[in-house]
Amino acid sequence: MRTKINFLFFLLLSVCMYAQDKTITGTVTSSDDGLPLPGVNVVVPNTNNGTSTDFDGNYSITVNQGDVLEFSYLGFKTQQITISNQTTVNVDLEINASDLEEVVIIGYGSQKKSDLTGAITTVKSEEIEKTPNSNVMQSLQGKVAGLQITSNGSPGDSPNVRVRGVNSIFAGGNPLYVVDGVWYDNIDFLDNSQIESVSVLKDMSSTAIFGQRGSNGVIIIETKGGKQNRKPVITYNGYTGIQHAQNVVKMANAEQFVTMAYESGSEADIQYVLNAMQRYGRSRVNPNIPDVNTDWYKEVLRDAPISSHSIGVSGGGEHTNYGLNTSYFSQEGILDMKNEYERFNIQGNIDVEVSDRFKIGVNSAFSNATKYNPENGAWFQAYFAVPILPKFDYQNEEASPIPFSDATQLGYRGSQNPFPVMTFNNNQLKIRKLLTSIYGEYYIIPDKLSFKTTYYNDYSTILERNVRLPYFISENSQRETSSIRRANLTTSNQMWDNLLTYSDTFNKHSLKVIAGTSYRDEQYNSFAATGNDIQAVSLESSWYLNFADPTTFSNQVSEIGDRFYSMSYLGRIEYSFDDKYLFNATLRHEGDGRFPKKIWETTPQFGLGWVISNEQFLENNSIIDFLKVRGTWGQLANGALGGSSGERTINQIVTAIGDVATNGIVSTSTFNDLQREIIEETNFGISARLFNNSLSIEADYYIRDTKNLVVSREVPITGNTILDNAGEMRNKGFEFAANWNHTINDNWNFSIGGNIATLHNEVTSVDTERGYIDTGSAEFRQRVMVGEPVNAFFGLEVAGVYQNETEVANDPIAVDNNLEPGDFKYVDQNNDGIIDDNDRTVIGSYLPTFNYGANLKVSYKNFDLSVDVQGQSGNQILNRKRGEVIFTNDTNIDADFAINRWHGEGTTNSYPSSAGRRKGWNQRMSTFFVEDGGYFRIQNIQLAYNIPSGTFGKNMPETRVYFTADRPFTFFNYNGFSPEVSNGVDRQTYPIPAVYSIGVNVKI
Repeated sequence: MRTKINFLFFLLLSVCMYAQDKTITGTVTSSDDGLPLPGVNVVVPNTNNGTSTDFDGNYSITVNQGDVLEFSYLGFKTQQITISNQTTVNVDLEINASDLEEVVIIGYGSQKKSDLTGAITTVKSEEIEKTPNSNVMQSLQGKVAGLQITSNGSPGDSPNVRVRGVNSIFAGGNPLYVVDGVWYDNIDFLDNSQIESVSVLKDMSSTAIFGQRGSNGVIIIETKGGKQNRKPVITYNGYTGIQHAQNVVKMANAEQFVTMAYESGSEADIQYVLNAMQRYGRSRVNPNIPDVNTDWYKEVLRDAPISSHSIGVSGGGEHTNYGLNTSYFSQEGILDMKNEYERFNIQGNIDVEVSDRFKIGVNSAFSNATKYNPENGAWFQAYFAVPILPKFDYQNEEASPIPFSDATQLGYRGSQNPFPVMTFNNNQLKIRKLLTSIYGEYYIIPDKLSFKTTYYNDYSTILERNVRLPYFISENSQRETSSIRRANLTTSNQMWDNLLTYSDTFNKHSLKVIAGTSYRDEQYNSFAATGNDIQAVSLESSWYLNFADPTTFSNQVSEIGDRFYSMSYLGRIEYSFDDKYLFNATLRHEGDGRFPKKIWETTPQFGLGWVISNEQFLENNSIIDFLKVRGTWGQLANGALGGSSGERTINQIVTAIGDVATNGIVSTSTFNDLQREIIEETNFGISARLFNNSLSIEADYYIRDTKNLVVSREVPITGNTILDNAGEMRNKGFEFAANWNHTINDNWNFSIGGNIATLHNEVTSVDTERGYIDTGSAEFRQRVMVGEPVNAFFGLEVAGVYQNETEVANDPIAVDNNLEPGDFKYVDQNNDGIIDDNDRTVIGSYLPTFNYGANLKVSYKNFDLSVDVQGQSGNQILNRKRGEVIFTNDTNIDADFAINRWHGEGTTNSYPSSAGRRKGWNQRMSTFFVEDGGYFRIQNIQLAYNIPSGTFGKNMPETRVYFTADRPFTFFNYNGFSPEVSNGVDRQTYPIPAVYSIGVNVKI
């Protein structure tokens, strides 16, 4: 018995020894600078087994397989790693400093987040890299209060970006982009994997230092680079995925279309249906319709791949830091033609401390992209193409080289088939950009006074090759002669900045003063030529001008160019007392020769802040960790205006006066002698951190006025129009953002956040003869008028639909206009018994009054799941596709109309009848064509698994594997592909696809 007990004891002891004989060694370093961390606690949670790192960051510990090692160190985030087969576990701990101590990149410098008085929001790289796209701005959608981003589904196209609404009628609205100090109008060359952070500067106080170029907001982008005394780190980021069209518009099918044709009473349309049955046969299911039922959107759409790969290395020595990144991005379009975007980037930077006082650095990037533009008219044609027409018509034996169908062969006025233009057009752009900056910084007084000089150059070329190949489908659909257009657009933007910076801290005072100059030289040149009749056109090697007929170049060659200089003097003061009372002021004096009335413009700004939480009466409270109130005021000139231009002319004329021919002169002027628009803004804000920094809150209220607003004014007698500073406009709104971070236990933690923004846009003055300005087109009118949003939709208000003959007979308006049941009733706004232009009113605005976004992230051990949502409301969209029945009525219509049309008393009070759809009365600009543009979208879902280094062997690098569904679900009522329409007018908008991808990040 004793022998058995001894044997069992020995067996158990052996098992325990076997289970606890794994020795783990490794080194713990700081992820910020790569330096070893001494004194890091290394323990197995809930046991007495533990150790700490030595002076060089090394440790050794014996554990069981399957144990969890926890690494903790003051000021750093705790990290846990599950032990499997590895024997070496090296760990990089991330700094866990409060985000209030973060340094935020601002104009010409940086500032601690706790010292900011302006409205600035920063988004980090991990949020940006979640979204698979070609432009970093699409990754910010729904993440920043007050930032409206309207996406574009076409490969390589940039989204439309607005910061706090629109400031001008004629001068655009995109913000200024500043990448590592260099100014750009477009950042389509940047790869998401290159980005370290994006800061959105929203108020005039924050953007004032940039002068007139910053009037529409500023997006500051900091790219990744190395750090001193850090060992080389190699990273790989890559994903591949598929794009799928979402919310495809349902069009009337063959049965619905034929039913509406018969209901319309149009003998011509009925005959076209009979022609289709004769040509293509009758349907076996319903012999009263043709044996064709084409879904044209299904035909022109496809699933398309998207992928990205990037490799980077960064590090630094005692006096240097460096970074090098190369990336490849590829995206095909969901329009089934030669429609794609491909980009290769290489970017590098190096900073060198030449001495204790002198530092130099170079940052350079090269981007080489090829883009094939889509034929956007295909979306328009697919909407109107009748479903009783097939894609191919093999009876059309004369067609060459492909027997596409043609609706004119059935009697229709247009060919309708979108495939000829999609197939026989090839529009290639080769886009190359070279971006370089070099600086030198010398400390005149160490750590106090420095001088920095920086030179930037942004050089780009766009080579266009647009080839139109010959084809023949029918007499009404053909291209007899091929053509080629070659164009070259070259731009070169140079800047030279010189700055003196003085900073000092004494007693309770902190002071920083910046003064300097900024010189800008922008030039561009565009050359284009078009030739016809290309020899050997079937060979791409012949797609050059020398293969075209030289006699066809006449009047098809053009060249334009321009050069613009600007000089600015700038200064800024940042002051704080006792970390409680904050003050800053900015002044920029800027010269611009485009405005001869006033070449030089001075724009001031100031901001105040009070850190209430640092007051004695809030010490030792258990709720408020940080509380700051802030207010700013600032002015900026709008730099997007083209300046003064035009001409004054005198013409001799002969006119009859008293039946006598009389010579005379008429003086006309189209000269726009403009001043700058001045944008003035007041901003009040609150920043708070509560409950041990778990809850962060940012809130802002702003009022922004555009003075000297440029409007269009009619010139008496001549009928000409000129631009003049004769209006004012106001934007005001409230922005709120909150985030909560919480750690439940060692395995679980989560964060949740959200933001909302309101926008009220109103034209406050229009000093013209009529008191308003008409924009848009005559058929689809928009208007600028006092008390309403800019470019508001302007038309008739639909009150309902006449249901029966009695209702028609009892309404004088209906009788006077020969209306019938199924026709619209319009609101007689002035009660004069007549429906005319005087009854038009504002029927909507394209500007959303409410934007919102939210995010949730949950982590369990090495897994994490994140979900982002966003949306907007309060805006309308003009469904111009549906409205263009005014130009032709023998086309298809969407299924929504076909299902909901009036086809008898009581069937609807919102839609006209099939016959009514063809009447000019029902085709007038009205609320029927202006639809709700609000939507809610699940923006991004990502599930990831993080594999710590050494998990599956000592050579296993730190790895993250993830699956992403980007924009998988969008919910809206608008009858279109997407409610994202930047100007609110939907005629041929490229759909925005959902993207499903799988990716991996590796760090060595």
